[in-house]
Amino acid sequence: MKRILIQNGHVLSMDPRVGDFPSADVLIENDIIVQVAPGIEATDAEVIDAKGHSVMPGLVDTHRHSWQAQMRGSSSDITLFGYLCGVRFNAIREYLPEDVRLGTHLGALEALNGGATTILDYAHCVNTPDHADAAYEGVKSAGLRALFCYGFYECSPEAPLYFPNADARINDFHRFADTYFSSNGGLLTLGAGLSEVGLVPFSTTRKEIAAARERGARIVTHSGGAWSVPNGIAELDAFGLLGPEQVHVHCNALHEEEWEALAKAGAKVSISVEAELNSGLGRPPFAQCKRHGIKPTLSCDSPALVRGDLLTQARFGLAFKRWEETEALNLARQDPMTVTAEAREALEWCTMNGAEAVGLEDKIGSLTPGKQADIIIIGGPSIAQHPRRYTAGSVVFQTNPEDVRTILVAGRVVKKDGKLIGVDLPALLDQVERSAAGIMERADAAAASAPPQNIVSDGFTGFRKLMEANLARV
Repeated sequence: MKRILIQNGHVLSMDPRVGDFPSADVLIENDIIVQVAPGIEATDAEVIDAKGHSVMPGLVDTHRHSWQAQMRGSSSDITLFGYLCGVRFNAIREYLPEDVRLGTHLGALEALNGGATTILDYAHCVNTPDHADAAYEGVKSAGLRALFCYGFYECSPEAPLYFPNADARINDFHRFADTYFSSNGGLLTLGAGLSEVGLVPFSTTRKEIAAARERGARIVTHSGGAWSVPNGIAELDAFGLLGPEQVHVHCNALHEEEWEALAKAGAKVSISVEAELNSGLGRPPFAQCKRHGIKPTLSCDSPALVRGDLLTQARFGLAFKRWEETEALNLARQDPMTVTAEAREALEWCTMNGAEAVGLEDKIGSLTPGKQADIIIIGGPSIAQHPRRYTAGSVVFQTNPEDVRTILVAGRVVKKDGKLIGVDLPALLDQVERSAAGIMERADAAAASAPPQNIVSDGFTGFRKLMEANLARV
């Protein structure tokens, strides 16, 4: 039995039954947390000295397109529509399986480096079975925990690249599940990413949900990210297709009755604060979540726009929520006397809430004896980490990935002294640079020789017409 003792850290357990400690120890046996308390005696354990550091559960990112690492920065100055045209329906077609593996691997490592020990990997670059396998290998080899969501998306709706119809793609989902998830256990669990409801016939949506449920897979889908198109929530609700196993991403443009349907179904919500504010999606829906009793969770979305450390999203989310909740006072030329949300609440969004959203609340999300030893230790020599009298505030407002000094996943140390273990980062970055150049060279050549796809050539009008037609057939 391997035992590790993390000593003398400021423990943020995120479990009210365990509590927090200004100085305490965490004892790990193999991959399990067995005790959290001051002064633990374990003479046979490997010791990690956490004095002057914060010790807390690993973060949980509930929506990340890791494969888009090669697109970094490409969406900096464009709206959602520009992203759809540039990445979602164009560059994606030029990804080879090896590109998907590299991008997913680097994207997952970026998440891990920032303290996210678990991600919902929204793998909607499944152009072929080989692409699906490559994405799986990319995230698996990164060494973090993941809900791997096989994407049912067709990147070329007018002229499919490989799968001739939805049934063929669903058959490959079952092939993928049989290959990699025939038994329980391990760091990866199976999920499914729906095609956007309305972009495909509703009969296809029903088949996708049925296939995911047959496999016991969690489901992720984009809902209400665009204002001028329908989102299908009412149709899903009418046919009993909403459920607690679903994570609905963005939700900025949902109507009140659609929020009521999500809440009634027990569905989860993932908020990508920075991406939503910068892409014209509207206000991140913290207020709607609060009104309907839905626990907010956080996500980094795409490297095409934002960097991949989840604590940045916690910082942005807390700032936005505080602004929104005091705006009326400010407009009335009054001053708030207290903050409306505290730093610890932001940490709940990306620990306990996130763990529940991905269906792993019994395993991760808090430093609770019996749970998996997914732990991050924050501190180190940077100016921003000293002094550390207000621990939750220091974690949310003062921490960058470089300050996440040590990370354990299932009791295994994967980052030590601020460096990921076993990662030849310069070599990997060189590979990704060459991969990105190849993708863009092929994308530029394709754009010069082919007309634009119909659904993206007319702005959101093309999307609206297609979605309205599909949903009208329900």
